[in-house]
Amino acid sequence: MTIFSVELGNDEIKVLEKRAKKNLMTVNEQIQDIIRRSCVNSLNKTSSPKINIDDRLVSIFSRVKRKKK
Repeated sequence: MTIFSVELGNDEIKVLEKRAKKNLMTVNEQIQDIIRRSCVNSLNKTSSPKINIDDRLVSIFSRVKRKKK
């Protein structure tokens, strides 16, 4: 297990304590959970292939999620 040191202000600690209490965890467990979820989510986003469709009509009706302009 690797140990990291992080400096947090009083406001951040209060938010983490409230969130940990809501999730029935300690502050350390809550921080570990936040970091673990972030790592898992970042792995899922990088594995999705980007599809390049040449036909404009097909791209309009495709199921690929796009950002709104």
